[in-house]
Amino acid sequence: MLVTGQPPVRRRGRNRRGRNNRAARIAVPVTAAAALSLGVGIFVASGGGPAKVHAAAASSSQGVTSGAVVTDCDIIIPAHPLTAKGLATPYQLTGPAGTSPGASGCQMINSVKLGAFVQATILDTRTGALSVYDPLVVTKGTKPAVAPLVPKLPSHAVVTIDIGFNGEILRQVGATPGALRQGNCTDGEPGSPFGQVSFCNGPNFFKAAFALERSGRLVIPSVGTSRKMVVTGGALGTGRACPTVRNFDMVDQDPSDNVTTAYLLNPATGRTAQASAADKARMPHAKMLVNGSDNALIDDFLDPALGCAPLEAPDLGNHGVMTTSQALDELLAARNEPKNAALIPENDGMVTDIGGNIDPAKANLYRSEIGQPLVNSRTQASSSPQMFCQNLINIQTPFIAANERLFAAAPSPVPTVGDTLYTFLASRLAGSFDELNCKNFGLAQPVTNMVTDGAGAATEVTLNTAQQVASF
Repeated sequence: MLVTGQPPVRRRGRNRRGRNNRAARIAVPVTAAAALSLGVGIFVASGGGPAKVHAAAASSSQGVTSGAVVTDCDIIIPAHPLTAKGLATPYQLTGPAGTSPGASGCQMINSVKLGAFVQATILDTRTGALSVYDPLVVTKGTKPAVAPLVPKLPSHAVVTIDIGFNGEILRQVGATPGALRQGNCTDGEPGSPFGQVSFCNGPNFFKAAFALERSGRLVIPSVGTSRKMVVTGGALGTGRACPTVRNFDMVDQDPSDNVTTAYLLNPATGRTAQASAADKARMPHAKMLVNGSDNALIDDFLDPALGCAPLEAPDLGNHGVMTTSQALDELLAARNEPKNAALIPENDGMVTDIGGNIDPAKANLYRSEIGQPLVNSRTQASSSPQMFCQNLINIQTPFIAANERLFAAAPSPVPTVGDTLYTFLASRLAGSFDELNCKNFGLAQPVTNMVTDGAGAATEVTLNTAQQVASF
């Protein structure tokens, strides 16, 4: 394990099944080192022990008070969002196009369906040190349950902000006329939003990080290997290497979307707080809100099942407790990018234009915000619409099938989708095939049969692992 000279700490102070005996990967500057997409919301209790994951279906016990059924919301971004003051100023969730939170249902108490989550990753360009801070989101018109801790940023900081959403489309609105410009923020192209995700300052962050890696001032560690994994994929696969968000073993139709941020909710008042140890102590009866994300899937479910570990850095909002982030996952994926890299494909709904047509400029805008290579002949070899579908089928299907015993013994991220990690992954694969219209390339659905229970959750699946070739 690479260390920074401080004792390792478990993520967010929570116990995670299978986590205690795993060494976390930590990125550190060389000068300081002694040797450093599941679009379904999750609502969990914040009490001790392994978190119990509940279904995304709304119920009165989950504190859902609005009868509104909108799917889109706005998020108000504070002035100077890349500064310490801006990060500590709560983001505000509100209704679309000036609609109130109450009339639209765009309230954090409705987080299962309409919750928004913000995550900042910070790079010290002088030392190469990485850190994380999760800005708080509140419902517009409410105050935080506990005032956010103001982070202490390094004087040479470059910040990237990732925003996730449990609904369909979340549009950015500046709290001041210059807020979005100050943060280099984007939610897509004019009139054509990405959907659940948006960003601030990603290109500048990754440009600085990659430059520091080349100079040797930032070292991102190897991805590590899994002794539990059954190796599949042959020449297409990655052997026993632990998966990243660019591996076809684990991606869905839109690799690396949404964040690993969690918040605390007082269900009686609808007020939120950061999920720090101190705030948990102040709010012992709070509920925990989580963003349904590909990154949380790999960090919190796949990694523990495989005996792997996510890349972590100190949480500036939780007194340095080690934590994960979407940007950290991308840095790890870029450092350990497989030959057949899974990059956001041009036929994914987040990067097509408003009419569903291929939009290379929008795809490149999305990729630039998360540090992925742009669309070119090299990246198209693995992630063109046709090749993405082909690789998804030929790499992920045998991976899931061969590791059925391992995944069937692991908990499901969303039990209403699949009753185990195995059935969840298979259901997700089937959905990705349909979302990307892979059948248009002469390919067949790899999940040939699915048995569901009365609630619609997959309990049995049949996978076709035959290799397929896409038509062009």
